[in-house]
Amino acid sequence: MNIDNNIKITIKTFYGFENVLVEELKELNYTPTSILNRAVQVKGTWHDIYFLNLHLRCAISVLAELAVFSIKSERDLYLKTKQIKWDQLFSYNKTIAVKGAVFSDTFRNTQYPLLLVKDAVVDLFRDKYGKRPDVSTSKPEILLDLYVRNNLVTLSLNTSGAPLFQRGYRKEMGQAPLNEVVAACLLRMSGWDKKTPFLDPFCGSGTILLEAALLSTGLPSNLERRYYAFQNLLNYNPDLWESIYNKIERRQLKLPVPIIGSDISDSMVIKARRNIRSFSFARNLDIQVKPFDSIKNNDDPFFILTNPPYGERMGEDIDVLYESIGNWLKTNMVGSDFWMISSNMEAYKNIGLKHANKIKVFNGNIECSFRKFEIYKGSLKDK
Repeated sequence: MNIDNNIKITIKTFYGFENVLVEELKELNYTPTSILNRAVQVKGTWHDIYFLNLHLRCAISVLAELAVFSIKSERDLYLKTKQIKWDQLFSYNKTIAVKGAVFSDTFRNTQYPLLLVKDAVVDLFRDKYGKRPDVSTSKPEILLDLYVRNNLVTLSLNTSGAPLFQRGYRKEMGQAPLNEVVAACLLRMSGWDKKTPFLDPFCGSGTILLEAALLSTGLPSNLERRYYAFQNLLNYNPDLWESIYNKIERRQLKLPVPIIGSDISDSMVIKARRNIRSFSFARNLDIQVKPFDSIKNNDDPFFILTNPPYGERMGEDIDVLYESIGNWLKTNMVGSDFWMISSNMEAYKNIGLKHANKIKVFNGNIECSFRKFEIYKGSLKDK
C-alpha cells in the first residue's frame, strides 16, 4: 500500500456527465488515465486530492486508491482487508463507514462484503490497541469505498466524505431543487460563453444562478464548504490545505456578465437571496419576483438555462405551462438560446419549437432530457 506518491485517484460523478468531468479535468491541467461508468481516473498526490476536492464542480467525490487484490471467498476479503495498515491512516477514535458497489457471484448478499470490510478494520484496531473505531452511517469521519467486480477488489478512501454537491452555500431550498453538481454539469454542457447575459426564469432557490456566477468569476463551487474527510486522516497537512485555499481570490465584487434570475414565488426569491448573500458578488446578482413571460430580451439576447417544474411533484398544469413557455420564447426571446431540463417528455411537445439538441441526463434518480431551443422568427412546431 502506497498512498503518498503517484496515487490513483478516482473521481465520481453522475451518469452521463463523465465527458463533462473529463473536460473540466483537462482545463485544470489533469490528464485522465481512464474513463469509467460514472467516474474518471487520474494520477496525483495529496496536493492534487486537496486541490480537486476544492476546485471540481462536476464531481461527487474524490477517492484515493489504497489496495487492489483478488479473492476466492468471503474469508479472503476479510483477511486481505485486515492486512492493510489502517492504523497508519487514521486513529481508532474516528468514526467509520463503508460504502460501495459489489458485482460478484462470490457474495449472495451485496451488503455483506461491506460488513466484512468494516469488521476487518475494526478487528485490526481492537487486536492491536484494545480499542476500536465506532461506526457512523450518517456522518462518518472516515469513509471507505469498496468496489468488487467478479473476484477483483478495490479499496479506496473517500477523501471528500459528504458528497461534493453539498457545497455549503445552500442554506434554504425549494420543493424540487436541482442538484448542485447537475447544475454545474448542465452549464458546461450548454456551452455558455460566460459573455452573453445569463437568465434563469424559474430560479427557485438559486442553484443554477449561483453555479453560473461561480463559473463566470472562476471561484470554486466549494468555496463555502468547510469540511472534507481528508482532514481526519493522520497524514492531513493543514499548511498544504491552507496554501491551496488561500490562493483563491475571494473578493469578486463584480460579475463579468449580467446574471439574472426570476421566480413567480416571492418565498423562493427570498430563499435564493439568502443562499447568495455570503458571496462577495451577491449585490450584483439580480433576482426578482417576476413571472417568466414578463421578461423581454430587447436588443440583447439572453442565454437562458432553467429547470422548470416537471409535474413530478409540483402539481401544476404542466401542458399549459410548457405551451406558455413556447409562446414566450417566440414572442419575447427571439435571438436567444434556451436550454431546459425536464423529465416530462410529453409536455415538451407543447413548447411548439423544434429542439436543436437533446441530451439524456439524470436529476437525482429522475431520468430527464436536457434540450436546447434556438429561437428564430418563424420557428416551426416540433412535430
